[in-house]
Amino acid sequence: MAEHDLTASVAAWMDPHLVLPVLEFLQERGVYADEEILRGKIRLLGGTNMVDYAMDIHKSLHGTDDVPADMVARRSEVVERLRALQEAVAPIVAFLSSPQLVQELHADKQYNLHMLQERHQIGPDQIEALYQYAKFQYECGMYSDAADFLSQYRALCTNSERSLSALWGKLAAEILMQNWDVAQEELNRLKEMIDSSSFTSSPVNQLHSRIWLMHWSLFIFFNHENGRNGIIDLFFQDRSRTATRIPSLNS
Repeated sequence: MAEHDLTASVAAWMDPHLVLPVLEFLQERGVYADEEILRGKIRLLGGTNMVDYAMDIHKSLHGTDDVPADMVARRSEVVERLRALQEAVAPIVAFLSSPQLVQELHADKQYNLHMLQERHQIGPDQIEALYQYAKFQYECGMYSDAADFLSQYRALCTNSERSLSALWGKLAAEILMQNWDVAQEELNRLKEMIDSSSFTSSPVNQLHSRIWLMHWSLFIFFNHENGRNGIIDLFFQDRSRTATRIPSLNS
């Protein structure tokens, strides 16, 4: 079966976290030797904050309780960064955790930014910290927390590129939690942003984004009850078909 495996091709268009369940699938099916899969997981996890998971895999792979010094050092860095982010984000997390305070928010983002600054001394630095904290949680594999914080961040964010990045993260988190209905909603929302005439990036980046979206959508379409119709609707649209015909973007 290995000669028919397309993982190497599709992984180039996926976030490392999304490749992990693909490796799990290959391992369950016995497509490759367990040792090869485990080594692949360790390489993949090197680009994330899931250090404890990487340590566990290393122990299993080598049959030892010892772990490399670089993993130990990396774990210390992650813990230190987590503490710093928790301190930076504490004011805005406290605000967002209070149903009574959240009622002060309006649909007008500019009003919200002014209100947060004037009433609660929460400014751009704290809002940026919320994004960084959400991203950090995602990198640690805390997908539920990441999804919640990214949603809250997008409700306050006035930067279109940052909002787009947060939506990508939200989509990935929902996919990894196998929340297929919510993931479908986020996929549609992201597609609308990419297809919009107000998309701020270059045409080439827009094409790249469309190809990334098509690859990520496979997780949803292969699992959602309406996935068969969804994949046909997306992949046979003119914009999608155009994207797949550009060799330099698909190589």
